[in-house]
Amino acid sequence: MRLFTLVSSMVLAVTLLGCGNKDKGNSCTTAAEDDAKMQKYITDNGVSATKHASGLYYQIIEPGTGSTPTINSTVKAKYTGTYTNKTSFDGGEASFPLGGVIEGWQIGIPLIKQGGKIKLIIPPYLAYGCNDYRGIPGNSVLVFDVELLEVK
Repeated sequence: MRLFTLVSSMVLAVTLLGCGNKDKGNSCTTAAEDDAKMQKYITDNGVSATKHASGLYYQIIEPGTGSTPTINSTVKAKYTGTYTNKTSFDGGEASFPLGGVIEGWQIGIPLIKQGGKIKLIIPPYLAYGCNDYRGIPGNSVLVFDVELLEVK
């Protein structure tokens, strides 16, 4: 009887695992798909971007002359966040610990100094990934125009 219960439980578990939410479209895109989306955005918009080893693209508009931020810095930035179709999803001026934001910012912001400006084109795996997050659809390539106002 115990064997039957164990086998039945395992069959039920496997069956339920196979019933995942496949219709939501939340499967992750591949790095190659993300890169193709970013390259299309760069080409379509005439952006002169450099590919970072992490997979994000960046364009330094102004390098800045002040302090260079580290992962342990608190930074103040003025920014606009858009999707590749240029629809804005966020923006403003904010202060925050650099170590507490998306990985794309942790990698990209230290490429400039205080007073600098940068465009970051960030793949989903360095942003919010496959799943929707606070109104941002899963698998979104995010574009940020950032001015680094202060580094502490």
